Amino acid sequence: MPTVEEKMMSTRNKDVIRLEPESVIPILKPKLIVHLSNLIEHSSDRAEFLKLCKRVEYTIRAWYMLQFEDLMQLYSLFDPVHGNQKLEQQNLSSDEIDVLEQNFLRYLFQIMEKSNFKIATDEEIDVAHSGQYLLNLPITVDESKLDKKLLKSFFESHPYENLPDFADKYVIFRRGIGIDKTTDYFFMEKVDAMIGRLWAWILTKTRLEKVLSRRSNSRPKKDPKKDDENISEAEDDELCVERIRLENMELSFRNLLSKITIQEPTFDRIIVVYRRASSRIKAERGIYVKHFKNIPMADMEIVLPEKKNPSLTPMDWVKFLISAAVGLVAVAGSVEMPKADLWVMFAILSTVIGYCAKIYFTFQQNMATYQNLITQSMYDKQLDSGRGTLLHLCDDVIQQEVKEVIISFFILMEQGKATLEDLDQQCEELIRDEFGESCNFDVDDAVHKLEKLGIVCRDTIGRYYCVGLKRANEIIGTTTEELVLKAKQGSGSA
Repeated sequence: MPTVEEKMMSTRNKDVIRLEPESVIPILKPKLIVHLSNLIEHSSDRAEFLKLCKRVEYTIRAWYMLQFEDLMQLYSLFDPVHGNQKLEQQNLSSDEIDVLEQNFLRYLFQIMEKSNFKIATDEEIDVAHSGQYLLNLPITVDESKLDKKLLKSFFESHPYENLPDFADKYVIFRRGIGIDKTTDYFFMEKVDAMIGRLWAWILTKTRLEKVLSRRSNSRPKKDPKKDDENISEAEDDELCVERIRLENMELSFRNLLSKITIQEPTFDRIIVVYRRASSRIKAERGIYVKHFKNIPMADMEIVLPEKKNPSLTPMDWVKFLISAAVGLVAVAGSVEMPKADLWVMFAILSTVIGYCAKIYFTFQQNMATYQNLITQSMYDKQLDSGRGTLLHLCDDVIQQEVKEVIISFFILMEQGKATLEDLDQQCEELIRDEFGESCNFDVDDAVHKLEKLGIVCRDTIGRYYCVGLKRANEIIGTTTEELVLKAKQGSGSA
């Protein structure tokens, strides 16, 4: 079952997307530690708790350092910029390189999972594409420019559920949900929508809808699921996000020149992994890892690799040709009539010319918007790529693991013994009540870390309980970082 459970409910021209809570804890670690320590009554316990938090972080960081070092060493061989030079220096065979790149992907996917990134499924992408936001062009990938062996080989040896159809060419990881709002006049978009509605009305009145196909989009669409029983529940759910789009607004010449606000849910973080196709002359070994932020769901195409330049779609050309043919036939028929009605001929010609002009100018406007979005994705929305992305992921894993352990220990310290289910519920309630945030707390991973640290145990009936704060600090012991800080302070005071 995908993490993003999309239920689009259409009622009163509203599109609502219902989203499952993410596992990521959206609270800065310093804020979390300070706030929890302030909830502790005795000052001596607060000091012990702050010491424990530092020792937990130092220990977890040490656990991951060797794995992260292996990851970075492997990536240095597949860095698209300098990787080929290092591979040549190693004098490795092709089979040996294949093994190394599969090891790199295995480490990378493990880090992604630990950092609560999920592979975007076909269902999630279909629902994301079921609406339009700022990008109104059909964007496709030039698959001939992408390698199809690397990821296919990896997934054959490491099966994953609900893989998208394009998983042999590139993988889109996503994490976190947000909201993007844009306020503007949207003059051309309003005119386009009004012309489209007028055209639909004319087609209905003239019965030409049987000849011309309905206005459509080449992107895959998912029909909204109407569920009246869940609508009231969804409106009260804090993880329900409404899509506010021009298509569902009341437009008129009165509000043509007024500003409006449209809204779309976003993926807070997206990471795309792919390799370019090899040429006849040179085998491509570089692996691209690109990191984006705040990408509107309906505009996910801007993160796709090796995009084709947009152009008029085959459907647009069909509309052109059919419109021209229907117009000529209708005009010729009117001329052959004994009493040709000039007004009818004028109406038909105006409708056909107006519709063709609409297609052309809409395309030009969408092209300008597309170029702006691509530029924005490069400068504003792209966080990093390659080594920078991997370093960010490594630190992110540590931060998430530390926060999970601290929250779980705090609950057991304050509430006493608890079953796994009760601990999970109490951790989520703490995050919601004290910080106003929601998340699907990963209690299994947190308890596993606590047991590995040796500061949480289970009783005879399976309930978890923690040792005292002072004892917990003794069990973990003095860390290397603490010794270094003491030595540094000693040398500074000497």
